[in-house]
Amino acid sequence: MAQNNDAPASYVALGDSYASGPLIVPQEAVPSCFRSGNNYPHLVARELGITEFDDVTCNGASSTDLTDPQHTKFGGNVPAQYDALDKDTELVTVTIGGNDVGLFDLALSCLDLPLAPRPTTSCVPTTGTGPDRFDQAIDRMGPTYNHVAHEIHIRSPKADVVFVGYPTAIRDGGCPTIQPMAPSSATYLQARLDRLNAVMAEHALASGATYVDTRTSSVGHDVCAPGPTRWLEGVVPESDSEPLHPNPRGHQNMATQVISALDLSSG
Repeated sequence: MAQNNDAPASYVALGDSYASGPLIVPQEAVPSCFRSGNNYPHLVARELGITEFDDVTCNGASSTDLTDPQHTKFGGNVPAQYDALDKDTELVTVTIGGNDVGLFDLALSCLDLPLAPRPTTSCVPTTGTGPDRFDQAIDRMGPTYNHVAHEIHIRSPKADVVFVGYPTAIRDGGCPTIQPMAPSSATYLQARLDRLNAVMAEHALASGATYVDTRTSSVGHDVCAPGPTRWLEGVVPESDSEPLHPNPRGHQNMATQVISALDLSSG
């Protein structure tokens, strides 16, 4: 596809597994990053005809892996993601924070396994009158987003920085007969994800960056949705995707939202 004349000439994608697209074919031969050639960054680059494109997203990445080399969960070693940036980079997308605050581990702890027809075990922390530790971790993440925007601008002063939020994972009350998660766990988990998105949006905008909301457009397309209307896979994926991650349809929606936020067409 020819490049859109209004599109950025060069693009670097940073982020975690919600950006890298683990198990979505084709998978690139990068040690343990589980990076798909059909993840949302690749779809954005393809749709806009951007040929100078570097996708350094990686499964398991946290904000520290932007600055320092990442030792992946499966023994691979990859350079710091910021190393891909240079003074000529014109677009940077970032999806980060879920691993920093422990939301992916929380999601795994919320699963009531082995599969049961109606899970009842809740993963909601018992805090008494004390603060919620996940809320505290999410709130502490705020200044990190400011720092990420600042570090990108130092390395790529011409770049438009776009923070891409997390899509809807599960509806209030969940769907215990479809996904093995207690209703209270499902509601709690999504509320924490919503809080992280809100913090990301607040600090991205305060830093002069763009925030892309993928949560609103994905309502009704969570792990409880049937068949082809599902954009995020559950415990047992029905299409290419790591469990509890966006599938190809989910990545297409994320790409659509990014392109819309850039106010560019593909024509």
